Amino acid sequence: QVQLVESGGGLVQAGGSLRLSCAASGRAFNNYNMGWFRQAPGKEREFVAAISWAGGRTTSADSMKGRFTISRDNAKNTVYLQMNSLKPEDTAIYYCAACTDRRWNLPSTTAQYPYWGQGTQVTVSS
Repeated sequence: QVQLVESGGGLVQAGGSLRLSCAASGRAFNNYNMGWFRQAPGKEREFVAAISWAGGRTTSADSMKGRFTISRDNAKNTVYLQMNSLKPEDTAIYYCAACTDRRWNLPSTTAQYPYWGQGTQVTVSS
């Protein structure tokens, strides 16, 4: 089993920044591809960013490129999402997820991630 706990969400004004953290416990963290997703009220959960198990490769959704950066510290069993230039439409619950199948190359769908955190709320005011 993999346990994931997100933190760092909150209320921020448009144009501001937040850094989300996701602490993992359980099996070897450095074997997992990690991802961030978000879900706004009334909408489906959408992909935000992913990082490879060793941290050398990342990808993000087009609407977030240049604003959001995913990173990880395997020594701390933690993955981060740095969010800059936040917009009101970024308001959502943000979830981190773990993919334990290393055959996937930067997975970007919810079905590829069997383990999820409880989510952290991010609210961006205009």
